[in-house]
Amino acid sequence: MLDIRLLREDAEGIKARLKTRGGDAWQFVDEVLECDELRRAGETEKQALQSERNTTSKEIGRLKQAGEDTSEIEAKVRSIGEQIKSIGEKADAAEARQIELLLEIPNLPHAECPVGADEDANPLIREHGTKAVFADGFEPQDHMEIGERLGLFSFDLGTKIGASGFVCFTGQGAKLQRALIQFLLDLHTTEHGYQEVNPSIIVNRDCMFGTGQLPKFEDDMYGIEDNAFFLAPTAEVPVTNLYRETIRDAAELPIKTTAATHCFRREAGAAGRDSRGMIRMHQFDKVELVNVVHPDESFTQLEKLTAEAETVLQKLGLHYRVIELCTGDIGFSATKTYDIEVWAPGYDGYLEVSSCSNFADYQARRMKLRFKDEDGNNKFCHTLNGSGTALPRLYVALLETWQQADGTVKVPEALVPYFGSEVIG
Repeated sequence: MLDIRLLREDAEGIKARLKTRGGDAWQFVDEVLECDELRRAGETEKQALQSERNTTSKEIGRLKQAGEDTSEIEAKVRSIGEQIKSIGEKADAAEARQIELLLEIPNLPHAECPVGADEDANPLIREHGTKAVFADGFEPQDHMEIGERLGLFSFDLGTKIGASGFVCFTGQGAKLQRALIQFLLDLHTTEHGYQEVNPSIIVNRDCMFGTGQLPKFEDDMYGIEDNAFFLAPTAEVPVTNLYRETIRDAAELPIKTTAATHCFRREAGAAGRDSRGMIRMHQFDKVELVNVVHPDESFTQLEKLTAEAETVLQKLGLHYRVIELCTGDIGFSATKTYDIEVWAPGYDGYLEVSSCSNFADYQARRMKLRFKDEDGNNKFCHTLNGSGTALPRLYVALLETWQQADGTVKVPEALVPYFGSEVIG
């Protein structure tokens, strides 16, 4: 949620930056300020009336001691009370509407965020490694062909027990999924300094408001009990909310937390190659990295977070690139984001496996996550998160990159201790 003081101080500048995102959220700014003026004016008027009522009430006591009639002045006190109630209700309504509108306004893109309408305007930041080269005459297969041939997973079984868009890992495929999760968690906890947690994947509405999924994206989520609870769309939600409504000591920062969870999304994408197999599913596994940091360190920490996610692909010998999202493509709550895209030879394209974002104080303001600075003042933390990484597309890229002409799949050296073999198949 944006700081209301920013809107008061530079409403036109804020609207200009919001316009670069596309959409019409910038139009809410004026109404937010109107509500703010009504609320503040109401509070001022209410305080003046409360002071008048207190003074008048004291006069009633004096008159009664003197034996004088107080009926007229008591009626005045009652009238003031009714005015205070009416003004308070209007001020409360204005405040509720102001908060409702603020929750609909996305974060401001960072001042240096590339301006553009959509993903076509996202600049390339760097590439690592080279695309896999296969022997002459060997045409690389996509992950569906490899998986079906080696019996690694079944979408028919996923549909049988769930619905279209779900998968059931089997045999060595299930073992590979487990090995990848263990590899990722060990990497981030032993080399990158993260503390592992295992949170609930069912979260309440407060959690979803805290990280920005609600109210805007409610229809995309799997709701439970009339949407009083939700299946977590990403581990970002339960993990970041572990720190909701707390005041941390500055010495604790940065707080780095990781978790492996199932993630759930209603929209699995339109028909076509981008929804084929495991590229886009309703349920998937992901290892998430969450940082709670000092405001002065958040953009430096974003670079570190992105590098930590990149390490996964480097250790698995996968070619990837890093792009920065432009204003028209950046997520609702983010101020700056890097996407990491891995090359999948069978797919013949890049697949996003991690989105590393700095949210500045946007989420912290929603969830009242603060720290106490050296002067004893409470200030909002900055939050960041990134996938370290998402399993389905990592799984796809690994199978397609390390497939062999003899029909097997080579297991990258870093993964062998977890999988227990150098070959799949």
